[in-house]
Amino acid sequence: MKYLVKSANVYIDNSFSVVDLFIDGGNIVSIGQNLSHSNAIVISAQGLTIFPGFSDVHVHLREPGFSYKETVASGTLAAAKGGYTNVCTMPNLKPCPDSVEHLTEQLEIIKRNAKVNVYPFGTITVGENGQVLSDMEGMAENVIGYSDDGRGVQNQEIMLSAMQKAKSLNKIISAHCEDNSLLFGGYIHDGEYAKLHGHKGICSESEWGPIKRDIELVKKTGCKYHVCHISTKESVELIRQAKKDGVDITCETGPHYLTINDSMLREDGRFKMNPPIRSEEDRLALIEGIKDGTIDVIATDHAPHSAEEKSKGLEKSAMGVVGLETAFAVCYTKLVKTGIITLEKLVELLNVNATKRFGIGSQIKVGAPADFTVFNLEEKFRVKKEDFVSMGKASPFEGEELYGRCKMTFVNGNIVYSEN
Repeated sequence: MKYLVKSANVYIDNSFSVVDLFIDGGNIVSIGQNLSHSNAIVISAQGLTIFPGFSDVHVHLREPGFSYKETVASGTLAAAKGGYTNVCTMPNLKPCPDSVEHLTEQLEIIKRNAKVNVYPFGTITVGENGQVLSDMEGMAENVIGYSDDGRGVQNQEIMLSAMQKAKSLNKIISAHCEDNSLLFGGYIHDGEYAKLHGHKGICSESEWGPIKRDIELVKKTGCKYHVCHISTKESVELIRQAKKDGVDITCETGPHYLTINDSMLREDGRFKMNPPIRSEEDRLALIEGIKDGTIDVIATDHAPHSAEEKSKGLEKSAMGVVGLETAFAVCYTKLVKTGIITLEKLVELLNVNATKRFGIGSQIKVGAPADFTVFNLEEKFRVKKEDFVSMGKASPFEGEELYGRCKMTFVNGNIVYSEN
């Protein structure tokens, strides 16, 4: 299919220009002004902004094993609706991808049903049990990296072995950093809200302690190391110093950690995730982290659950919220329009740095895949769970008015989402 997208404000080489895009054969064939091509479907995009498709390096698509929460089809449609053309899916599945056989089952579902590009993580250990390494070598060709997301690798020697193997395979370890010995049954941040409302808290050291341990292991092994969903000021400082020391480390945080603090919690499961929403001091440290480059990527940790699983309040609801359909709008409204970061910086956090670190995604240039998304930055909308195409409906941003609505998303030259 041939498309001619006219008069959009397009992000090219870290700046914006009003140009036309001609797409043919899945690729961007030409970029310029006043382009015309016969037999092309013309899309008027005047007043709209085009970004290279966003990349989310941390999502849960729940298949195989938990399709009552989300499917590859519904989750990738939610990604497309949010402007994402690439997602990395986490391995806490059933069966989890800890062997070639189990990974193949997942890959077949992705090939059959995915609306966007999906890159699976293999597990670090068999069954994510933290005891025996998975078939890392056998899976290497078909995984983006290795993670036991949802569980921290508690045993230092196992993590050391995993890093050594990942180094030999030139693959990344994407670590869920959580020390189980410090949890004590906690389920929200160990802060003022927990104290005032009688909740059990999760201390910050349960996150930054394992990061500190792993940084020393990375120094020994030289492996590529990425920290999932950081939420504490100590985590930011440890990673900042590690980068100064030349450690091969990157990290991510989520839109909710950047824009919500624990004083804003409600007695509602849509505010419960792991790691938890932290203090205002932590939030401000995360903001500094994205501004100075300590934090490389904004990832949603899109984690859908059933309505029943999220209906049991802060204490008993399942941990995890959805985010693919709101991430850009949240960050644009609360970080860009408020002057905290530039729009160009947001694109770096949602696209450019994922390409640098994980090798996924592309830029808007001649010859590149036509993977891009079209937004109306001036259009406001109210977040309503009934509008989500994700099967998960729990969002801490429900009811908020945000700017920046996705109008259309292309993947490999095909329209995979259109508002109309």
